[in-house]
Amino acid sequence: MRFLFEDESFSFETLRAAGFANDGGADLGEVITTVRNISEGDEEAWLREWKSTAQRVHAIATRAQADGHLVSAREALLRASNYYRTAEFYRRDDPANDPEAKLLSTLARETFAAAAALMDTPVEAVRIPYEDTSLPGYLFLVDDSGAPRPTVIFTSGFDSTLEEAYFAVAAAALRRGYNVLAYDGPGQGAVLREQQLVFRPDWEAVVTPVVDYALTRPEIAPDRLALLGYSLGGYLTARAAAHEHRLAALILDDGLYNYYDAHTQAMPPFLREWVETGRDDLANPVVGLLMTGSTQLRWALRNGVWAFGAASVADYVRRTADYTLDGVAHLIDCPTLILDAEDDQFFRGQPQRVQAALTCPHTLVTLRESEGAGEHCHMGAMSRFHQIAFDWLDSTLASA
Repeated sequence: MRFLFEDESFSFETLRAAGFANDGGADLGEVITTVRNISEGDEEAWLREWKSTAQRVHAIATRAQADGHLVSAREALLRASNYYRTAEFYRRDDPANDPEAKLLSTLARETFAAAAALMDTPVEAVRIPYEDTSLPGYLFLVDDSGAPRPTVIFTSGFDSTLEEAYFAVAAAALRRGYNVLAYDGPGQGAVLREQQLVFRPDWEAVVTPVVDYALTRPEIAPDRLALLGYSLGGYLTARAAAHEHRLAALILDDGLYNYYDAHTQAMPPFLREWVETGRDDLANPVVGLLMTGSTQLRWALRNGVWAFGAASVADYVRRTADYTLDGVAHLIDCPTLILDAEDDQFFRGQPQRVQAALTCPHTLVTLRESEGAGEHCHMGAMSRFHQIAFDWLDSTLASA
């Protein structure tokens, strides 16, 4: 699917931003007028135009709130948050020290926090104890009754943020009577940007403290906890569920069995050999040349170096080898929904490998391009994704 761009990465990220319109994260007209001033693959123009739109919409929110129009303020703040996140997306030369990247990501968090304070349903910013620090999170509640409800613990992916959780899952969950506990883990969102904690493959070390925290909350039914993983979170949550057995259900959006293979399957054999044998003096220059011709490859590898704490691209790719369900998938014991996107440009074939390795009750659902849902994580078809995921979850928890 191509959406407003021929550049595969620009098309996908524009579809992602626009797709959150379902739950107030965008207006289609704002998206169209933003991208018409961006040339194919021009990352500087991408930042400039999305930032300009975010600032304009943020100003609308400020005026509306000052005038007491709180619904309008909330709606504009939600859009501004998504646009600030989108503006920062390709800023990956030195994100840890880049003032512009820091500013945009901070504004994305601040505008969402301001919107959350104006929501009709309760939203609580939480800190989840984790090792010698804590993880930021949001607890989205159906209501303020205190009644224990089924709850989705949401784990995002390779480049997602805590704030994106509202558009990806939380708003749809609340409409169906589910609470959502979302968090940033190592390598993600504010934890990467402010605490400099990078991804780790043993994600049970992250999810178990989150479950521990969830079970302290009276609003969360302890026997109806579902874990949902988004993008790379499809591996992270599956790995966690192999060791964390207090879960009633697991949803993988999409299934990911071996993250290393997702990187190396398209590599020429000589380049893969150089990476595997540590010939970084040969591998990195070749990969650098490939990156100049691909927005998607350039972004993904630069983001990986940062989020994995790697010394170089080759080092990052080697680090992904630890992100595999080999030898642990059979330990998952809760009912599992594996989602598959027909035209997934990142994880093609991986959901089927997850299915083959599972011994627990499981269901594989492939969403098709013909219904507009064939992109990675079903971007542009969030309603269809929510229907499949939550209808399955309703039935699974009811039968349990």
